[in-house]
Amino acid sequence: MQPIKVYADRRSQPSRAVIIFCRYSGESDRFRGDHGGSVQVSAPHRRIQNICSAARGTLIASFVSSEINPMGQVPAIVDGRFKLFESHAILRYLASVFPGVADHWYPADLFTRAKIESILDWHHSNLRRGAATLVMHTALAPFLGLATSPHVVKQAEKLLMQSLGRIESVWLKGDAKFLLGSPQPSIADLSLVCEIMQLEILGDDERDRFLGAHEKILIWMDNVKKATSPHFEEAHELLFQVKASMLSNAAAANQTSEPSTKLKIVSKL
Repeated sequence: MQPIKVYADRRSQPSRAVIIFCRYSGESDRFRGDHGGSVQVSAPHRRIQNICSAARGTLIASFVSSEINPMGQVPAIVDGRFKLFESHAILRYLASVFPGVADHWYPADLFTRAKIESILDWHHSNLRRGAATLVMHTALAPFLGLATSPHVVKQAEKLLMQSLGRIESVWLKGDAKFLLGSPQPSIADLSLVCEIMQLEILGDDERDRFLGAHEKILIWMDNVKKATSPHFEEAHELLFQVKASMLSNAAAANQTSEPSTKLKIVSKL
């Protein structure tokens, strides 16, 4: 049986969710890094081939030519002649196609599965829209040469705070360990927590400004991390490396007012 090819980049929040799920579901793994190379992960009765590459969410020529993903973005998978993109769809597919994957990831019970589907649908237009827009228009904009707007940042902050509050009040009621009160994580838990982890790029103070008042969120994130350890930590190593590099470059830029030096710093990122 041919391996499933997973195209991903650890700088992408959705990619990290897919990578963690693949590694957690596999019996063994041999990852070589995100910037080129073919990586094999063996899972029960199936093999995953993870091909990681490229920068800022766009992968190699095959993506650009629309052979795998017409949108030219990651993550995406190829399973024989079958091609699929969008992280939520990929997680659903992998949870269904791998024999032996625990039922709690994507329950067979239709009522519970429908509840998970509703969280995943909500994610894109709420939590992801708020968090991704905020990170792009604050931490990343200066390094990518993008124009930003205080109004856009304000709206993103508002949506992010509303989303965090909604997660706590709707899906983490009482002493819930995971979403929907489940004792075990689902693909929705993994997807949403990977999204929130992107706030690390903002720096510790800004991250804490958004998460500090949400104790349930912090406990839940830690539960997801522990449930998928060590794969969760490994998938986020690059995120923390990027964070350290950005903070270092920002500090260096603040210490000099020479335009040429600043341009040099930006070009290195």
